[in-house]
Amino acid sequence: MTATGYLVLSIGALLIGGVAFLAGRTTARARDTRPRGLTVADLMAMVVHSSPDGIAVLNAFGDVVLHNSRAEELGVVRNNRADDRARRAAEMARGGGGVVSVDLSSLEVIKGRQPQAVHATVKVLTEGFVVVDATDESESVRLEATRRDFVANVSHELKTPVGALALLAEAVLDAADDQEEVRRFSAKIMQEATRLGTLVTELIALSRLQGAEKLPELSRVEVDVVIDEAMGRSRLAAESAGIEIATDEPSGLEVEGDRTLLVTALSNLLDNAVAYSPPGSPVSVSRKLVDGFVEIAVTDRGIGIAEDQQIRVFERFYRVDKARSRATGGTGLGLAIVKHVANNHGGEVKLWSLPGTGSTFTLRIPAHPDQDEPTQDLPAQELASPVPSGAGSNHGGEL
Repeated sequence: MTATGYLVLSIGALLIGGVAFLAGRTTARARDTRPRGLTVADLMAMVVHSSPDGIAVLNAFGDVVLHNSRAEELGVVRNNRADDRARRAAEMARGGGGVVSVDLSSLEVIKGRQPQAVHATVKVLTEGFVVVDATDESESVRLEATRRDFVANVSHELKTPVGALALLAEAVLDAADDQEEVRRFSAKIMQEATRLGTLVTELIALSRLQGAEKLPELSRVEVDVVIDEAMGRSRLAAESAGIEIATDEPSGLEVEGDRTLLVTALSNLLDNAVAYSPPGSPVSVSRKLVDGFVEIAVTDRGIGIAEDQQIRVFERFYRVDKARSRATGGTGLGLAIVKHVANNHGGEVKLWSLPGTGSTFTLRIPAHPDQDEPTQDLPAQELASPVPSGAGSNHGGEL
């Protein structure tokens, strides 16, 4: 027998036990005795209310006679009234429809992690009573949508470097007697191969962050160490572009997180700032404690991002300037990785940007519970001065 079957039997027993209890109250009063401890009806009620599913029992008129709090959370019951779709399904079940499946997903646009896909089965318990058993399938729907989009995007993105490698290899064969051409095509093959390897590496990292693998346990991490390691990773690219990365003084701040993931996220922000900045322009990194969150801001004087594009820059494979991204070997996954790292740490990433002026990306991670009082520091905007002071924290849109 399935779990749903057991639940149906339990609810039936609850109703029968309730009727028996009411019928026996007069006799109990006459004897002036009361049952000691929990009754069967009490136990059945506890089963219903502790169920992870939304449970509601409707009578012959479609009124709710019993439900748990989960039924309210999933929208099956509102203000002690069953959803109209559930009531219609109950009528079908009473009319001989057997087990009726019904979609009880919210008809309103829901933001955040609220239940978005709710499905229920409706069964007749006993004459006049019907049970609605609803489950939240939002996560499965989200994962399936992510999988479809991911496969489609990856298939499209992999075609470019793979096709380029095939054409370049053919060109090398045709120019086998021309050493200069062989060297030129070989350099392009190396560039495409490197880009392909980076793409595969970032795809693996993104799949882990999106739930394909269990995330590592969070621990106490020094923010100064994260910044030093991230700057070390980005130093070569910055030097090649003639860009100096400035930073404020060590702060002693600590967060609850995974050091490897945080270093990856911050180095992606630094690489992005370097790639989209003109040669010789400054890039800066700052850190501070704000309302229980450690904010690490990366500021540049690059090309900036138009307001209508800012909401999309954290999407997989989205590029503000596709030509520049191709030239720098960008995959379009860096900011998507930053977003998922922040989310998996219970934080967020904010963006302030103005075309022709620059951008500030602010990574906000919950501070360690034992974090000391904040230290005095300079905001990233005062170090590089491309945008008004505090823009990274106060004017950034939540993404």
